[in-house]
Parts: sequence; structure tokens; C-alpha cells
Amino acid sequence: MGFQQGLSGLNAASKSLDVIGNNISNANTVGFKMAQAQFADVFANSLSGAGGGGAGIGVKVQTVAQLFTQGNITSTNNPLDIAINGAGFFRMSTNGAITYSRNGQFSLDKEGYIVNATGAKLTGYMADTNGVLSTGSAVPININTSDIPPKETDTVTALLNLDSRALVPGTQLPVASPPVITPIAFSLTDPLSYNNATSVAVFDSLGNSHVLQTFYVRRDPIAFPPTMAGATAEWDVYAAVDGLSIGSVLPAPPVPVGKIGFNNLGKLVGATPAFAATDPNALAIAIPVGTGAVTPISTPTVKFDLTGTTQFGAAFSVNAIKQDGYTSGKLSKFNTAKDGTIVGSYTNGKTSVLGQVVMANFTNANGLQSLGDNQWTETATSGAALVGPPGSGSLGLLTSNATEDSNTDLTGELVSMITAQRVYQANAQTIKTIDQILQTLVNLR
Repeated sequence: MGFQQGLSGLNAASKSLDVIGNNISNANTVGFKMAQAQFADVFANSLSGAGGGGAGIGVKVQTVAQLFTQGNITSTNNPLDIAINGAGFFRMSTNGAITYSRNGQFSLDKEGYIVNATGAKLTGYMADTNGVLSTGSAVPININTSDIPPKETDTVTALLNLDSRALVPGTQLPVASPPVITPIAFSLTDPLSYNNATSVAVFDSLGNSHVLQTFYVRRDPIAFPPTMAGATAEWDVYAAVDGLSIGSVLPAPPVPVGKIGFNNLGKLVGATPAFAATDPNALAIAIPVGTGAVTPISTPTVKFDLTGTTQFGAAFSVNAIKQDGYTSGKLSKFNTAKDGTIVGSYTNGKTSVLGQVVMANFTNANGLQSLGDNQWTETATSGAALVGPPGSGSLGLLTSNATEDSNTDLTGELVSMITAQRVYQANAQTIKTIDQILQTLVNLR
């Protein structure tokens, strides 16, 4: 009779309700992937292989397959929250045991490792002190919270325009030609003794900040004809650090640290003394150790690169000025880029690569074995993990300050629950009907 078919139908419907209930209960679980009960019929053949007209003997649960579809991405306020947008899994390590997860809710433990709620460590590539990634084998990512050391200023880059109409300091407007020159000796405190000035903060080897000033004085082309090749106009450059003149020993009057020349098109043709033969437009400004009470820089020479500086008939302008030194800094925050690169920001304004998150994917993700706690482990059915940085191969990209919601479709699951309930009732009715038929047979007289 049909008790076997009805009983198998009850078991299948019950299993389906179990799967649906688990999906619904995890509707708010970050990174959860809903499952689906898949069924197959059971058919009995005779020993001879015939019996094509026979009835089946019920249904069985073929498998409970997980659906690795994308969940919605939700923004959060935790910079350590990371969402995967696309295929792949986070690669986690627990005392060397590797597991995989889609749950990107992370935090830092007391040792600086990025961990999930169970203490499993996120793995990836670590960076050295220069921010260069070691892309060998993936290891647990440890955030280095130590201070970034200071860097002494080596190069100052300035992009200026010196006014070609500027007069030599002390020049009187001509009553007759040539004009009468009343020279004015350069002085840091006398703005009439120079045409223009700039300033920039530089740093010594201990990260202390100092002010480097440069002053530009138009040279008298009559008294001092241009000597640089191709130059039709030259300017003297004076310098000072923290208000103390460079290039002379007090109390002697200041002397230029160098000069720069321009051609008749207003383009820079060179600087002298040049920093190097390969840098003809960069002044070598010597900053002696122990200028007065100040020890600004341990190396005696700073490269002052003026490449691109012009002498046009326009007002003096500082179009750009920067230097490559900085003071020490503490790690203030870090974030994760789409490619998994973790970039730290420091209180001195610098940034540095701290590491890179790696991901893993599988040829058959449905072959993974669920371990609970939003984690899976690979099996022979899933195939070996394909590990790489986000965005490579079939791997998705990462979104920081965000988590991936459960992909449970509540509306669909509630409808499936109603369907499973009706299936259960129908199979129960089958058993009831068979029971009535048997009762009728028993009562025959």
C-alpha cells in the first residue's frame, strides 16, 4: 500500500520546513547564505529490470544546497567592517586551521590582529616598513600601531614666477639712460633689499620643524652681466633657516647661496651651484649643522629644485612649493581599499600600506562543509581554495565600513513555508486515505 510514499513525503516536507525555518531565523545574520532542500524521487525496479509501469515508492532529500547569491551591502560606522561584493570568501586562520567566511564583522584583538567574533584571524599579505607587500603565502594580518619615524628633508620643490619687470633693488627710475643705480645691501629684515621671498617648513632628523626662507634679488645686468650659458637675466638667491642667514658666518653680511638664470623666453636655463649634473635646475643649498643655536638638518645640503620656474611679465607668484620631510606620526585610522589594501593614516599627514586582505574561491562552492559561526571548510568535493587579492580572477571586490546582509528572501521563504505546509498536509491525507482503505478491507465479511 501507499504508507511508504506518504511517510517519505512527510519526512521530505518536514526537512523542507527545517531548511526554510533556518533561513528565516538567519535573516539578520551578516554574510549568511540561505539553503534550499532539493528532492529526488525513489523508484523500485524488479530484478529483471522490467517494471516500467510500476509506481514509485516515495521521495527523498537529495541534498541541501546553499545559494551563494550576493546579499545587500549595508554601510556601518565600524572601519573594520568589510563586505564582499562578488564571489569569494574571507580566508580565516584559527591556530593554523583555515576556514572561510562571508561575514566581514571584524575587530582588533590585543595583539593587533584583525579577528572575527570567534577569534579567527583574517589572513593576507603583510607590508614592510616601506609599505612594500610580501606577496608570498598569506598570513594573519597584524596592524602595526607603532609610530612612523620622522624623515629628514632632502628635497624642496618650488614652482615660481619671477616678474621680468622687476627692478634691481635700489634702482632709481631713469631720468637719463643708462639709469643711475643706488645699490642696497641685502638684509633679511629689509624688504626693500630683495624682490621676493618664499618660505617652507623643513624637518630635521628628529622630526623637528624649521622654517627655510629663500629670497630672490634681481641682478644688475649692467654691473653684473649674465654669465650662465643662455641666460639673459639672472637672480641672486639668499636663504635663511629660522631667521638665521645661510651662506655667511655672523657677523659678516649675508652672501647669496646661489643664482638662477633665465633666457629671453623667460624659461629657466640653470641654477648654480647646481645640486648635481643631472639636476641643472636644482640649487644645492648648504645648511651648516649648528647654525647659531639651531641644528636644522644633519645632512649639509638640501636639494632646492626650481624646475619649471619662469620669468614672465606677470606678478610674482608661488604656484607650488613642497618638501619631502615629515615629523613622526601616530596611527590615527586605517581603511581597506576595494583591492584589499589596508592603508594607515598618521597624525603627521602621511599614509602607508599596512597589508592586503586576500580572498579565496572554489570551483564548487556548494561542496564546502558548513561549520557554523558563519564559517565553512574546504572538502574534496569543493576542490582546493583559489587564493588571491580581491578583484583578481573570479574574486569580487571589497567595501570597507560595510557588511553584507543575509541573502534570505523573507517573502519567498514565507510562501515556501505555506507550500511545504500544504505538502505535509497532503501526505498526511494520503496516509489517512490508505488507512481508511485498509479499515474497509479488514471489515469485509
